Amino acid sequence: MYKILIVEDDPIIAASVAKHLTAWGLQTGIIQDFHSVTAEFAAFDPQLVLMDISLPFYNGFHWCEEIRRISQVPIIFLSSAADNMNIVMAMNMGGDDFIAKPFDLNVLTAKVQAVLRRTYDFGSPANLIEHGGTILNLSDGTLSFGEQKTELSKNELKILQALFESNGKVVRREDLMTRLWETDCYVDENTLTVNINRLRRKLAKIGLTDFILTKKGLGYMVEA
Repeated sequence: MYKILIVEDDPIIAASVAKHLTAWGLQTGIIQDFHSVTAEFAAFDPQLVLMDISLPFYNGFHWCEEIRRISQVPIIFLSSAADNMNIVMAMNMGGDDFIAKPFDLNVLTAKVQAVLRRTYDFGSPANLIEHGGTILNLSDGTLSFGEQKTELSKNELKILQALFESNGKVVRREDLMTRLWETDCYVDENTLTVNINRLRRKLAKIGLTDFILTKKGLGYMVEA
């Protein structure tokens, strides 16, 4: 089931769009905190975003640009400000389509379905995990923090995925070794330490100093 994130501050419009799309078999989420659109985006991990332009705090162009730093998920703008300048700006910021308000819900649904078919018929949706403002993209093996992004090796990606999925709990060294090499036997423990230290140096370069914490005698965890 495809997930659609609705970034709309009018609760009546947001609820009616969500209800209509749900009736067509789509899962919907509505932004609750307009200070933290990117974090809610990463947590919900949608396959498409419906983005209003006029929003509290920051406009839709800003959030489109922020989402584009971490994902290529399709974004459809919804706005009553349907003049040529806004339409051009929406496309230049990375939008995939523009629908003027007021709109017919059936037309909106048809456009959503068309963009989903065009985007995902020959590929798979992005898979994002968010923790403390950092975003791990499992699809392209990258980690983003603010405006910084770093590419991860296969082992680095596995380590961070295990730590992110632990929800702030310690991951044992034995469990990490099993995840990386599918065994905890016949692998020198120093090999894991080398991988962790290399990953720490890479994270420090994008501002994530002391992001991976060592719990002596237990294992590792990411900072809260």
